[in-house]
Amino acid sequence: MSLSTLFKIVQPVSVTSTRSQEKSFLDPLKSNSNSFLGSTSKIRSISSKSTFPSLVRRSSSISAVSDVVKEKKLKSNSAISNLLITKEEGLVLYEDMVLGRAFEDMCAQMYYRGKMFGFVHLYNGQEAVSTGFIKLLKKEDSVCSTYRDHVHALSKGVPAREVMSELFGKATGCCRGQGGSMHMFSKEHNLLGGFAFIGEGIPVATGAAFTSRYKREVLKQADCDYVTCAFFGDGTCNNGQFFECLNMAALWKLPIIFIVENNLWAIGMSHLRSTSDPGIWKKGPAFGMPGIHVDGMDVLKVREVAKEAIDRARRGEGPTLIECETYRLRGHSLADPDELRDPEEKAKYGARDPIKALKKYMFENNLVTEVELKAVEKKIDELIEDAVEFAEASPHPERSQLLENVFADPKGFGIGPDGRYRCEDPKFTQGTAHV
Repeated sequence: MSLSTLFKIVQPVSVTSTRSQEKSFLDPLKSNSNSFLGSTSKIRSISSKSTFPSLVRRSSSISAVSDVVKEKKLKSNSAISNLLITKEEGLVLYEDMVLGRAFEDMCAQMYYRGKMFGFVHLYNGQEAVSTGFIKLLKKEDSVCSTYRDHVHALSKGVPAREVMSELFGKATGCCRGQGGSMHMFSKEHNLLGGFAFIGEGIPVATGAAFTSRYKREVLKQADCDYVTCAFFGDGTCNNGQFFECLNMAALWKLPIIFIVENNLWAIGMSHLRSTSDPGIWKKGPAFGMPGIHVDGMDVLKVREVAKEAIDRARRGEGPTLIECETYRLRGHSLADPDELRDPEEKAKYGARDPIKALKKYMFENNLVTEVELKAVEKKIDELIEDAVEFAEASPHPERSQLLENVFADPKGFGIGPDGRYRCEDPKFTQGTAHV
């Protein structure tokens, strides 16, 4: 059974350009024979070998994973398994999703106990998206997140201790306590940041993808096939950065996947009320890239489209726009009483919990036992408890750290004539209370 029955997919139309030569992106007015410098003379649709077939419109509702597996037929007479994942892959997915859920639940506890400050946005319910994409990436691949970034950081490999410490504002956090909930960053794991303002991360992700292609084709680093995943929500898709970066990525065939986590609500604004066409995935073909709509509550479906999009990017075939229809099981933030969403709507999506769906699939296909999953859950519980204990025992940042990483000079204007930080002077903040 091809993916054409599972996902909405639209291909870019093949259009022949009247230009005889490609434009250089370094100088649009000059021609350059280098295939990297500029757009191709033809907007190519995907190879027939690709998992994404040509234009397919799906009229039926999204089916369950179990139904897909039952209907899926063997491609040959040989004894090929029709399972979507192996036991090992299933355990990796389950552990990552349980880690994300347990971590966020603990964040809620710590927030209400006064251990965290500011806005804290939890990811409960959307774990299939983060796990489905990020667990397929290499360490060298990059991820750009949003203000709902804790689980993206965990999926990318940032230790739970560092993420929790950052939330506690401690010096042992991944940003030394200076970023907080909405600004997770890890150079080691190529997590390029969470961003408090919507749309901020998309240009950063586009730049990371540009860097990858530039290194490969201009600097001749043949082994540089790294891709970038840009995560953002439905509310971001009416912002200018989104459209500008789709255009740029398609023009230069950048190795990037634009991932819309459409949880149907932009804070308290329904997606259906805020956009002229609710089908965000349709915007891909307008810029010359595939647009895909997938059930974001099903990690196995997400993983299938993620595989193909990542492979396309590595092969140099350009970007993909993927809309994952998902749902957050908590309010917009921990300060949100969540009174605007219809209780029936919340119950409907709550019944489609992605972790329970994966667990059911693995049981039905005899991939795991209850004992094995209990062992995973016990491991995660111990990991989360350790992260909290570590964060609580960690020191707060030194006051002298206040102006670091603010200016190009780490000490910025905060260094005095005597070579010491001005903020170390007791009079540094004198009078600020009256400003």
